[in-house]
Amino acid sequence: MKITIEYLTGEFQRFNRDYFENGLPLPRLVLSRSKTRLGSFACQRKLTWKGYRLSHFTIRISTYYNMSERQVQNILLHEMIHYSIAYRGLKDSSAHGIVFRGMMEVLNHKHGWEITVTQNTKGWEISEQARQRVNRRPKAWLVLAMRTSNGRCFLSVVNPKFQQRLETQIKRMPDIVFYQWFQSDDEYFADFPAVRSLRGRRVPLSLFEEKIKC
Repeated sequence: MKITIEYLTGEFQRFNRDYFENGLPLPRLVLSRSKTRLGSFACQRKLTWKGYRLSHFTIRISTYYNMSERQVQNILLHEMIHYSIAYRGLKDSSAHGIVFRGMMEVLNHKHGWEITVTQNTKGWEISEQARQRVNRRPKAWLVLAMRTSNGRCFLSVVNPKFQQRLETQIKRMPDIVFYQWFQSDDEYFADFPAVRSLRGRRVPLSLFEEKIKC
């Protein structure tokens, strides 16, 4: 099926009503191009005098594969469980720990869904949307990797026309203790926007080191 923001919005609202007691505000819904992550949930965490406050909730759904409606719904529900756990401030034993699996089992056994923790996409057909993008995409992305003095790691795909401008900005920022430019054809970067300003996606150190060594 062809996945659209309108479709995801309608399904989110339906699932929120049926399974989450209308307790989840509508997040930012994004279509990604990821080959390895069918869905993802993210939010910003800011420390205030009252404690941590979460905002900018985002759910991404990949359009890389030709999926059935049922598969898309299961992926969306998977990410809504993550959203519910974060929004309600629940503590879990791991990313897919006891709390996550408990909610997943209720949806699967009580409501007949087939939500899983992981999904093997071997042999899946690439969607027409993805084929069109592959034909149009550049041979490689210009990637900027940055690490700050507090240990945070960021990856960013940069519009090549703005590389020199960002290079100048980086050299003026003492908080950036390491940076590296490189070209990559890694499909991981397919859903990154080609930025023109100094911003990036925060990633774990292990992933950061993996990508800069490729």
